[in-house]
Amino acid sequence: MLPEVRAWLDDGTTNASKWRLDALEALADAKQGTRVSVVLPACNERQTVGRIVTAIRTELMRSRPLVDEIVVIDSLSTDDTAQVAAHAGARVFHQDAVLPGLPPESGKGEALWKSLAVTTGDLVVFLDADVRNFTSSFVTGLLGPLLAEPAVSFVKASYDRPMNGSGEAGGRVTELVARPLLNLHWPLLGGFVQPLAGEYAARRDVLERIPFVTGYGVEFGLLVDILEAHGLGAMAQVDIGTREHSHQSNAALGRMAGQILLTAWSRLQRHGRIVASEQPAGVLTQFRRDRDGHHPDVCDVSVAERPPMAQVREDLAGQMLAARA
Repeated sequence: MLPEVRAWLDDGTTNASKWRLDALEALADAKQGTRVSVVLPACNERQTVGRIVTAIRTELMRSRPLVDEIVVIDSLSTDDTAQVAAHAGARVFHQDAVLPGLPPESGKGEALWKSLAVTTGDLVVFLDADVRNFTSSFVTGLLGPLLAEPAVSFVKASYDRPMNGSGEAGGRVTELVARPLLNLHWPLLGGFVQPLAGEYAARRDVLERIPFVTGYGVEFGLLVDILEAHGLGAMAQVDIGTREHSHQSNAALGRMAGQILLTAWSRLQRHGRIVASEQPAGVLTQFRRDRDGHHPDVCDVSVAERPPMAQVREDLAGQMLAARA
């Protein structure tokens, strides 16, 4: 590990217990006039999304509220996720209904990017909607460094991640794909325990000036792009304890790994660190066994990317002015 990463781990890593509920008054004092938005992208998460929204609303939005709004982006759910979230008190937006003039894309990153168009917070907290053991300390822990340290622009969660109640750790794509890529090409990010964590927070002006990969590569892309734009000193991580959530199939993890690899490839090309003779294919061939043996299953893992939201706002404003002229 690089010496500067070790120093960053000492200075830039805190524990969520430092920002627990009994410290809310201090956080509210530090918040002053800052607005805070919490965003949950959700696809078929009716079992957990309501409990998460309720915990935030009842614990962090009363008296001197730390959170000003909760927004759920319904990412093409086929169940009643949207209704459950709305009943719990969230503002719910269907992914394709946000910025409807743009050609629609799919994926988690699309939901996160579109949330910037419908939220109002100066600070934006992203949370996964499938967490089973959610507590409001996830939010207070992520907000604490942003409110206490003006130099911090981005905070990532770290946690233990038990797999199906066993002692075996989850996060197979993290350990087998993301971490080796970061250690090889972006070693300054080697101190992030959970680089693909869906729990993180940032200042809006930072988020609106970087592109968003629309699929599962979004967390990897944001981490690399924020490092390139602002440096490691603007980044921090908070230990939120243990995170329990549903685990995906090997086929789904294969698609996730493919998108992360393509996201890393795009950043290396963009920064002039590789020159490729041809573009990598955006397809993944997986093999599934049935009664007749192995059969290939070819799926699309291509990576689309949305431009910085600030650029989109400027373009839309220009179009409106041109239309009025």
